[in-house]
Amino acid sequence: MRTYRQDAKTLELPWPFTGRSEELERVRAASAGGRPGIVVTGPAGHGKTRLITEAVRGLDHVRVTGTPEARDLPLAAFAHLLPDTVSLHRAVRALSGVRVLVVDDAQLLDETSAALVHQLAVHGRTRLIVAAADGAPAPGAVSRLWTGELLPRLPLGPLPPEDTARLLAGAALEPLTVRRLHQACRGDLRLLRDLLTALTEPTPVPGPALTGAGAPSRVPGAVFTGSGVPTSAWGEAFAGAGVSAPAPGPAAFGPSDGLTLLPGAGLAGRGVSVSAPGAGLAGCGASVSAPGTGPAGSGVPVSAPGAALGPSASPVPLPGTGPVGTGRLESVAGTGEWAWRGPLPVTPAVRERLAPALERSGPGERDILDRLAFAEPLPLPLDELDERDLEALEHLEADGLVDIGEQGAVTLAHPLHGTALRAAAGRLRARRLGRAAPAYGPALDAERRTLVRQMERLDVRPVPTPVGEWLVAHGIPLPARYAEVRARFARLRGEVREAAAWAREGLRPAPRDGGCRGELRLAEGCPDEPAGPDDVHARYTAVRLGEPGRAAGRLPAGSVLARHADALARGDGPALDRAAEALAERGFTLYAAEAYAQAARTHRDPSAARRSRTRAVALARRCQGASTPALAGLVLGELTARQRQIVTLAAAGLSNREIAEKLTLSVRTVGNHLYSAYTRLGTADRTALPWLLDNPDRETA
Repeated sequence: MRTYRQDAKTLELPWPFTGRSEELERVRAASAGGRPGIVVTGPAGHGKTRLITEAVRGLDHVRVTGTPEARDLPLAAFAHLLPDTVSLHRAVRALSGVRVLVVDDAQLLDETSAALVHQLAVHGRTRLIVAAADGAPAPGAVSRLWTGELLPRLPLGPLPPEDTARLLAGAALEPLTVRRLHQACRGDLRLLRDLLTALTEPTPVPGPALTGAGAPSRVPGAVFTGSGVPTSAWGEAFAGAGVSAPAPGPAAFGPSDGLTLLPGAGLAGRGVSVSAPGAGLAGCGASVSAPGTGPAGSGVPVSAPGAALGPSASPVPLPGTGPVGTGRLESVAGTGEWAWRGPLPVTPAVRERLAPALERSGPGERDILDRLAFAEPLPLPLDELDERDLEALEHLEADGLVDIGEQGAVTLAHPLHGTALRAAAGRLRARRLGRAAPAYGPALDAERRTLVRQMERLDVRPVPTPVGEWLVAHGIPLPARYAEVRARFARLRGEVREAAAWAREGLRPAPRDGGCRGELRLAEGCPDEPAGPDDVHARYTAVRLGEPGRAAGRLPAGSVLARHADALARGDGPALDRAAEALAERGFTLYAAEAYAQAARTHRDPSAARRSRTRAVALARRCQGASTPALAGLVLGELTARQRQIVTLAAAGLSNREIAEKLTLSVRTVGNHLYSAYTRLGTADRTALPWLLDNPDRETA
């Protein structure tokens, strides 16, 4: 039995709600008796409808939705609740008996419907849960709901990276792909759905944008097998985010599906040969076939001998030629995960978001956008622009299309725009704009030095590294030294799966590199991996294991690591909390989670112990499944005794009915307990429960 109204924007919910726990509690509290309601605002696609749907589950409520088609029809949104002809006064009286009224897409209401909602808020007998999209003109009566302080406003930001990763957990994507999707979508879950559909479905999107991206298209007769990209999990993953799932179907590239290779669009790593060796990949400067032939000092290999560019030249992405990668999901050997390398699939949803950049008609504006696109991943210095360019640049910055850094470096504001602009450029224009691009080597070295300097300062807060991330996204092999540093930086942040992914990227061009192989073993939790005697983090391991005496006098004096060791040695719970807070501020998420867990076991005050445990759990969830002795058994402390009992049986593989029979409970009661446990544990479904119960297959760090 459904506890919510099924309509075009209400989705089946096979997975518990993902993330947004604080926002969910605020909306639920606003729906309770004695409250006037709340207005949830945010950009389109951020999950406002899904959040409200989850908040009002089980409540007696009525829903109305604004639509563009009915925006000029008075009271059109309320047509299913009111007589054909009714005055505003009578409409207010007719709806005064509604306890909870959900108003979706309130910015699309007609003026009379908006006035009705406003009057209901003024009268205060109906609790209003209103969703309105930012960036779109709304009727004055709607905006006055929060500007006039009739209802509190809840701005809904983008889904955090860790929640995006949890949302996509069932899709088996490697973490660098998850990061790329998160950055490309910027919290727009509908766009995320569309991109994943395009990555897993071989259906082509006609038009020059896709051709220019060097993406393969499906045609009869060109057989391409062996992909086996799973599609069954996508629908379940997106049900938790409040977006509809891609249509189910066969594997992305089945035995009867085919691909046509555009000139030069190689499929490195797919076992597909390119008809003109060197022609397609020389333009992008990337392949796995001939390492060592790249630009001097860059460490970036190119496609074949003779195709390398000069020491000051960088790959020139011409239309029809793309970097290594297919723009589809590719299997990552030995991991069971899938990676997205290569061009961006230009779907209708992507095209919609590209319109602000592709339709610029101001003097010089399109020229600047094209120059920025062909300069990627490097910025364009301001001193390369003349006075006419600066005037156009001011308009682009005001419209949010470009970012200007503190040092005067200009970049495109949205990661989707570069691919589309390069694709739409003609071949001659692409040659002219791409020819003078500098090499990647110096930029990669600068990023590597910045990361090393941060680690030496015991500070691993995120720093911008656009060049390395761009090269990985487009399938261009990285220098092993750079990949090793990226892996170490991610591991110290507690992002163990991402650390392993960076190490594997470094092993692509250099399979025997000792630094990357060592980082991969550390990320995978190999206990026998040796560390240098001067490695402060190796000495700090004793503190993480609960043996601070072994690290006494061996950690940098006054450092946050030394303060943690001292607090643990004294058994000082509040000092451990302070050390954990300092560790979290410096980006050591896993270290901070462990310090809070140790504090939870040290505190004599039960309430203080609960606070420390809650903070430890919240931080541990951001560590990509890392399991350490300090965190063992921590998560289940968040559950009641009955929830722990049911979760343990569910993790062992028992169905809800089997659990109900074993514990003499109803199936409904078991389901409710599991749902509450999922919400507290922040997991997606019962397949994650063995991980939470310290299953030996979990990642260790």
